[in-house]
Amino acid sequence: MAIDFHARANRGTYADRRASAVWAETIRRLVDPTGRRVADIGCGGGIYSRKWREIGADEVVGVDFSAEMIGAAREQAAGLSRVSFRQGDAAATGLPTGNVDIVFQRALIHHLKDYAACFAEARRLLVPGGRLIIQDRTPADVELPGSPDHIRGYFFERFPRLLAVESGRRPTEAAVRQALQAAGFDRIESTTLWEVRKIHPDVEHLEQDLAARTGRSILHELDDSELADLIATIAARLPAGDTIIEKDRWTLWSATA
Repeated sequence: MAIDFHARANRGTYADRRASAVWAETIRRLVDPTGRRVADIGCGGGIYSRKWREIGADEVVGVDFSAEMIGAAREQAAGLSRVSFRQGDAAATGLPTGNVDIVFQRALIHHLKDYAACFAEARRLLVPGGRLIIQDRTPADVELPGSPDHIRGYFFERFPRLLAVESGRRPTEAAVRQALQAAGFDRIESTTLWEVRKIHPDVEHLEQDLAARTGRSILHELDDSELADLIATIAARLPAGDTIIEKDRWTLWSATA
């Protein structure tokens, strides 16, 4: 079954990881965050809201449709100035018109059936010349084979039905560009990013992370016995005792309002 973003049990699943330095470097190549106002739409537990502030944004507001996620985001950002969170929909955030310089949407649009309303709302929020940055996976990103640093690829080798689910919900390059153009954006560019997701000291720590399904909505498609089978399969493929630097391949789009 699909992940329930409103369940209290999933409150921390997108909250307690830290965004990587590689991600920050890539973002800085796309846009200078210094002194900018940022809206992080679909912010989850605020991992990237906090990072935007850390890399120089003047003010960040995170928006998510889940009250549980917003609660976790506020807890994680306690004591951090000029970072706030509110519950809202990606197509109806409730934020003022023309009041932010950057709109960021990470791992959002693959949960949506229609990008048009989401992109129209992003354009409404932006000042003229403001930037929309989207981070998501295309089918080409998710179909890469498994390896000791690309753990996600093993999911689909062991359970091919997951690949059908994953590829089916992921946006294509052409679909995103078309929707951005229809929403009135221009200067649309895209690039790929191998983002360090997490560094695991050993296989046992990775196994614990997988067992909790932390930050991996696709694993909610497996029952507990299937998940245990997957974890055992992955563990058998990895060298015992080695540090595991887990990475995910993403596509980043940037567009100008």
